[in-house]
Amino acid sequence: MDSVPSGFSLDGDDLLGIALLLVSLIVVPLLAILVLAWVELVLIVVVLPFAVAWRLVRGRHWYVEVRRGFRPWWEVDAGSWSASRERIADVAEQIRRGQTPERTLDVPELEHP
Repeated sequence: MDSVPSGFSLDGDDLLGIALLLVSLIVVPLLAILVLAWVELVLIVVVLPFAVAWRLVRGRHWYVEVRRGFRPWWEVDAGSWSASRERIADVAEQIRRGQTPERTLDVPELEHP
């Protein structure tokens, strides 16, 4: 310990050691968060155009859903945009005639106080 000037210790008991410890406990996690955020942003910018192009070329499946109030009741994969439009019209007509679709979604009921 000859290289350490007298009055200083390396165990964190002095003011400089405490200040360095606090700075490292605050700065290191913040720098890690900033680096991870930048990496995520770069990945999004690089991957997003390809993901959008893939969805446009491949298409997307649409779902038709029936709700009772705010609770989901019934859902079906309708396929393409035009197929979902036809399915919505069919289900709406069945509901108008009083034929509610059988429940396919098992959502727990919320208790109201």
